[in-house]
Amino acid sequence: MTSSKSKVLVTGGAGYIGSVVAAHLIEAGHRVTVLDDLSTGHRQAVPEAAEFIEGRVQDAADILDPSYGAVLHFAAFSQVGESVAHPEKYWRNNVGGSLDLLDAMRRADVRALVFSSTAATYGEPVRTPITETDPTAPTSPYGASKLAVDHMIGAECAAHGLTAVSLRYFNVAGAHGRYGERHDPESHLIPLVLRVASGRRESIAVYGDDYPTSDGTCVRDYIHVADLAEAHLLALRAALNGDVQRGEHLICNLGNGNGFSVRDVIDTVRKTTGHPIPEVVAPRRAGDPAVLVASAERARTRLGWKPSRTDLASIVRDAWEFAKEHAP
Repeated sequence: MTSSKSKVLVTGGAGYIGSVVAAHLIEAGHRVTVLDDLSTGHRQAVPEAAEFIEGRVQDAADILDPSYGAVLHFAAFSQVGESVAHPEKYWRNNVGGSLDLLDAMRRADVRALVFSSTAATYGEPVRTPITETDPTAPTSPYGASKLAVDHMIGAECAAHGLTAVSLRYFNVAGAHGRYGERHDPESHLIPLVLRVASGRRESIAVYGDDYPTSDGTCVRDYIHVADLAEAHLLALRAALNGDVQRGEHLICNLGNGNGFSVRDVIDTVRKTTGHPIPEVVAPRRAGDPAVLVASAERARTRLGWKPSRTDLASIVRDAWEFAKEHAP
């Protein structure tokens, strides 16, 4: 059995989720190397105890050696709209970079991988809650690029004995101390509403108020980023101790199982911040499903994961505390 405390490479570890996971890894006693080109990440988000190497994911070949026990892979572009306008950027980085990483891992005999995947691989859901056996039909080059990497990882596991866990996130929010969202441009609802509360936006757009939901606005499954990080540590442990077997590619959804509407989010921000949060109803966005909620039963049974920060107020409160102190 491989030691539960390992030397790990975190690609994209200067980004939002990567930095929170890197911090949790260090707190758990792992030795962490962060590889990030800072194109969307931030140097100040890298934990002080981590070794930091500025570079692209393709540079992993110059870093990895048999002293590493695993790789946690977050290095990807993730803007859906941008991927539609510039799909080549997403194929080159998300898919090409991941292929180069798999090659580097194979050459260095690093045989455990945790991959940051996405619910965007499912596209329009055929039912809710969404399970891992539901059809994958991404509606953007971003989702398609992530699904392509999942296919590559599965083939690598079958052909070359890689042990891998892909974690498909739904809506990630909140913060972990000084680690939080610093996206520019920002496209996620909670930080956008918080920008209204902090005076950096005049109002928040509500895209559609005539959906077949309780208040007419879209319903999404929000997961606290700290719960998400704990899932990565459990996935890493499972890959290292044999709970996920050599040659197996385990795919798990991550969500809290509860849906919150756009208006739920806005109302919660109002209560948390005391700001009125003006809203403007806008037309529906093409491809926005009415409800996206995850079933995380497989993550519970295979990884032992159970989110503990599932109330929207806690998620918003932590994001607000970060936004007041650290957001640009």
